[in-house]
Amino acid sequence: MKIRYRSLFLRLSALAMLGMAASGQAAEPVRIGVAVGLSGANSVVAPAVVQSSQLAIEQINAAGGILGRQVVLEIADDASSAVGAQKAYDTLVFQKKVDAIIAMETSAARNAALPIINRGKVPYIYTSFYEGRSCNRWMHVNGWVPEQQVAPIVDHFTQERGAKTFFLVGSDYAFGRGMLKFTREYIEKQGGKVVGEEYLPIDGTDWTPIVSKIRSAQPDALISSTAGGSPNVGLAKQIRAAGLSMLYGNLAIDEGTAKTMGDTAVGMYMSASYLTGIDNEQNRKFLAALQAKFGDQAKTANDLSEPQYEAFFLYKAAVEQAGGTDPQKVVAALSQVSFDGPRGMVKMDRQRHAALTMRLGQVQPDHSIKILQTFDNVDPGQQCPNLK
Repeated sequence: MKIRYRSLFLRLSALAMLGMAASGQAAEPVRIGVAVGLSGANSVVAPAVVQSSQLAIEQINAAGGILGRQVVLEIADDASSAVGAQKAYDTLVFQKKVDAIIAMETSAARNAALPIINRGKVPYIYTSFYEGRSCNRWMHVNGWVPEQQVAPIVDHFTQERGAKTFFLVGSDYAFGRGMLKFTREYIEKQGGKVVGEEYLPIDGTDWTPIVSKIRSAQPDALISSTAGGSPNVGLAKQIRAAGLSMLYGNLAIDEGTAKTMGDTAVGMYMSASYLTGIDNEQNRKFLAALQAKFGDQAKTANDLSEPQYEAFFLYKAAVEQAGGTDPQKVVAALSQVSFDGPRGMVKMDRQRHAALTMRLGQVQPDHSIKILQTFDNVDPGQQCPNLK
């Protein structure tokens, strides 16, 4: 009899240990990496991106996590550069062993990161607006591309303000050149004329020679496409200091940066998928939650930080649809799920990009952004037609 009881005890103990192991496995957190330019050109916009990531994680965990697992945030500084991104992604993928990466970065950083994403086979949501046509089997994009962003500004300048001549200025890297290539082609298709096109290295700070060329060309409108953050600020300040007053459309400005520029940004036009003035319940809740969590330290939500926020919920929906964090299943699900957030409904089902509602905005004397026009569900066009 003792032998029978001992045998039963051992079997029960084994079952309990299996149960504990299963429970421990279920309790293993979901690790999401965020690579962002805490230093370098993007350091102006990075704090808002980090805050929106922290808010999303807090809200997801408060609601039970993802499939009952809590979410852990792993943040790495990509230094707003290709070299920095390689270091950040090596750390996140191979040391931290994250389940996914959700990141707002420069195009140079993104391009440097993709080979590491390929080796690690990690689902990647790129949340920054960018020059388009970056295609990778592990990557989805919820930011805007030129096909969605350029037309509102150019059309307003030509049709409403009578602009005929344009000067283009950019940072000399993939985003700056890619955006302005598309912009030049679009302007010329509309019958406009580009009278100048100039670039400065991504870390350049002295725009004086380019400002002189703008003054000589006397364009009706200036359109810039610089690296987000400090290059935006430097160019705008030097243009205003020179007394130039033509129409000014900025393809890379975010609302937070515009507000930090004070009077320098007044009158500037921007085309964005997210502005704080969007009037819907989801946006009001988002802004209130940021204020409640961060108080006086809350950064202005913008077209870089809001897509970062919503991407966590898109990833959550994909994991739930996939039934787990298996990378291939999650990547497949990311093209199928949607999230109704501050920008409205977003679904990355257009060749792993998203149709987006775009807003034409202008910086007002009180530094707020007035929404002049709204364009519903603008298609991103042909981005990655051969990606499977």
